[in-house]
Amino acid sequence: MMGRSIATRVSQAGLTVVVLEISTDRAAVVKKILEDDLDHEIERYSLTPSEKKAILTRIIFTKDVERACMCDLLIETINDDFTAKKTILGQVDGILEQGTPIIVNTSTLSITELAQGLTHPERVLGMHFLYPVTTTRVVEIVKGQVTGDEAFETARHFARVLGKVPIEEFESPGFVTTRVMVPMINEAAHVVLEGVATAAQVDLAMKLGYDWRLGPLEWADRAGLHKVLNWLDDLQRETGDQKFRPCPILRKLVRAGYTGARVGKGFFAYDTELNRVDRLPDDTPGLG
Repeated sequence: MMGRSIATRVSQAGLTVVVLEISTDRAAVVKKILEDDLDHEIERYSLTPSEKKAILTRIIFTKDVERACMCDLLIETINDDFTAKKTILGQVDGILEQGTPIIVNTSTLSITELAQGLTHPERVLGMHFLYPVTTTRVVEIVKGQVTGDEAFETARHFARVLGKVPIEEFESPGFVTTRVMVPMINEAAHVVLEGVATAAQVDLAMKLGYDWRLGPLEWADRAGLHKVLNWLDDLQRETGDQKFRPCPILRKLVRAGYTGARVGKGFFAYDTELNRVDRLPDDTPGLG
């Protein structure tokens, strides 16, 4: 999902982007999903058919790693799994030209640790894009302990080409946005668990009280509760701080498969168009 969104934004900026997939069949599936996403934007009048055509023209799908590494900048966008990311970085490190920056898209993992052992660790840095990349204005650019100035400056320039406001940061667990947001989600979940207020009332209070577009619990649903749970687990492990200890209701929902808007159920229920439905299913665990 994040990879498709980044690819779309890069193409919208007039740049050619090569998307590496594990197989030709998977590439076809992802391309179809991307086209459907763009069609949905056309239905919302936020995109024209000609713009869709131009975006797709600049996105190339391949399963050839060497073809994908013929680039000025490489962005890794797989799930936040340390071992998998480490494997990918090791693979491309031996193929890319020496000066090509490697950007890791992560919310909580250590850039420095991921770069350790590579031939050119100085070219590895983090960029934390917020979904959807096509509309959010900010991107966090994260400098690891050995990240070189040249790679960092290239990433900063790239962010501006994409129309983003770059937030320059030194490596710290959770960076800025994740570190600030997930404890708020966690506390909102505790308020629901303790019966202080319903999920709908919690979100309504935060939206009206602080002029937010989304409340913290709906935001979590749309990000994916399984991802929020992983972020909390990672942050607690990295920092040892109990404020990141996940609320039991998060684990309960994730174990039940209610991971948010994409599956239709989380703290709230959602229709097939991902629109929120206030009335929750009777079998939603722990929410009543």
